[in-house]
Amino acid sequence: MDLSASSFWWVAAGIAVAAELATGTFYLLMIALGLAAAAVAAHLGLAGTAQVVVGALVGGGATALWHWHRASQPRPAPSRENRDVNLDIGERVHVTHWAADRTARVHYRGSGWTARLQDGADAAPGAHVVVAVEGNWLVLAPSAQH
Repeated sequence: MDLSASSFWWVAAGIAVAAELATGTFYLLMIALGLAAAAVAAHLGLAGTAQVVVGALVGGGATALWHWHRASQPRPAPSRENRDVNLDIGERVHVTHWAADRTARVHYRGSGWTARLQDGADAAPGAHVVVAVEGNWLVLAPSAQH
């Protein structure tokens, strides 16, 4: 079986896409883009060295651009504090009293929850906001801070 240069590049691009689907590594799509560019270079009749250079420039450039783009985006809050992950974040609860260890039992979503006070906050009864969820504990801050 005689495999042309362009067919080799297309098969390599397909393998990279399949590997990305199996692993979820988005960067492999950028490499597959470079391999596809090398295939196009082969279709245009460029020499083998030029095909490799085109593939490396496009794949490496796309990878570098994607990495720069991701690095320039703001980091999301940790999942325990991220409202996109946990819809309890930002909800209000009422604390009747705090224990000496800065914990309280609160009624939230129809059941009793154990809550702890956010570090640095004053242990005063009243309205509080859920700022994080740690396991089955709510982390609360006074609602005046939010």
